[in-house]
Amino acid sequence: MAISYNKLWKLLIDKKMNKRDLKRVSGISTASIAKLGKGENITTDVLLKICKALECDIADIMEIEPEKKED
Repeated sequence: MAISYNKLWKLLIDKKMNKRDLKRVSGISTASIAKLGKGENITTDVLLKICKALECDIADIMEIEPEKKED
């Protein structure tokens, strides 16, 4: 299984925000933004900062994607 942050990017679009805005309002680092962009793991502290800044639930910014089966 893999983590997808596509919901976060869609939420930012809905709020007319970009990654720079997210960094500014949430106080997370540039490195964390880069990890989010690559779909890498980040700490729950970072996720909580994002949720607090965007006034949303964790399920609003991420989801678990099942692994694709190979033929």
